[in-house]
Amino acid sequence: MQRYMKVFSATVLTFVSFQSLFAQQKEQLMIIESPEVKVVQVPKEKRVDIIIGGHPFTSFLYGDSIEKPVLYPLRTFNGTVVTRGFPLNPLPGDPTDHPHHLGLWFNFENVNGLDFWNNSYAIPKEKKSSYGWIKTDKIVETSGGSKGTLTYRAKWTNEQGDVLLNEATKYEFSGEGNLRIIDRTTKLTANTDVVFTDAKDGMLGLRLAHELQIPTKEDQKFTDNKGNVTIVKGGTDMVPNGNYITSEGKQGNDAWSTRGRWCKVYGKMGNDSVSVTIIDHPKNVNYPTFWHARGYGLFAANPLGEKIFTNGKSEKNLHLKKGESVTFRFRIIIDEGARTVTTEQINRLADWFAAQ
Repeated sequence: MQRYMKVFSATVLTFVSFQSLFAQQKEQLMIIESPEVKVVQVPKEKRVDIIIGGHPFTSFLYGDSIEKPVLYPLRTFNGTVVTRGFPLNPLPGDPTDHPHHLGLWFNFENVNGLDFWNNSYAIPKEKKSSYGWIKTDKIVETSGGSKGTLTYRAKWTNEQGDVLLNEATKYEFSGEGNLRIIDRTTKLTANTDVVFTDAKDGMLGLRLAHELQIPTKEDQKFTDNKGNVTIVKGGTDMVPNGNYITSEGKQGNDAWSTRGRWCKVYGKMGNDSVSVTIIDHPKNVNYPTFWHARGYGLFAANPLGEKIFTNGKSEKNLHLKKGESVTFRFRIIIDEGARTVTTEQINRLADWFAAQ
């Protein structure tokens, strides 16, 4: 009996210690409360709305007029929109380059030669055969509570509808104090032999609001893998004030092409400081990822762009035989307040994510 009581007491003590440690961790991460999350389907509009604490957070859009499913727009807990409005809802000062940059998305530039990344309404019909579509075919599950979930299935197809990849994605949405957190897990299963050929444009992408761009007055020129040139005009309105910082201490435009377990963009929007952080997961291919983080507002994590990011010193091509799968996991954290999450706090959140 004494031995049983000792074991029981030790178990209780361990549980209490864990609870105390978790409470301390929540306090250090500025986690105050867990508001209710609602996930509401609107099938006629091919939309799923995510509401946190009674306020709109984002919507999952999968209509036929867009070439891939997206989360759009993304908001802070206070309702500040951190994604560019163009092309669906242009806002004053919005740059109009790269019309395929919409909200938050996941795709890649070269899958068996098809470009899923750059496809949009702006591609002429006669060139569409070189591009791919991601077509959502089923909303599998939605649920709410302290955490909201959305699970869907999609197909990566060519213009004729032939399926290269079957996608199964689960989103988890939560709110903790000033933080809004999105966890995305995507499993891609090859429907035929598939090669992701090392390319610059991929994989988890987000187009930032005008304010979060890095300020510059110079025009910038970018060329895609087909030789198409896009000019991003330099700013004249003095609104952009954003900056990047990575887990390895790279800042501003120096973050581009470097590796890191996380990258954060931050700046002033209105009177508050706002940040968006993307965290890579240790189980992802080619961890830690390369950051395709551009000053003009493209914020992307691309583990399969090694060749261009290393100036040709090495490359990473991903081969899947028919029936084989690969899984990608990412965490996105959106914050607003007098100051944004610190490096130490992001490292804790990254550790928390890595343990899941």
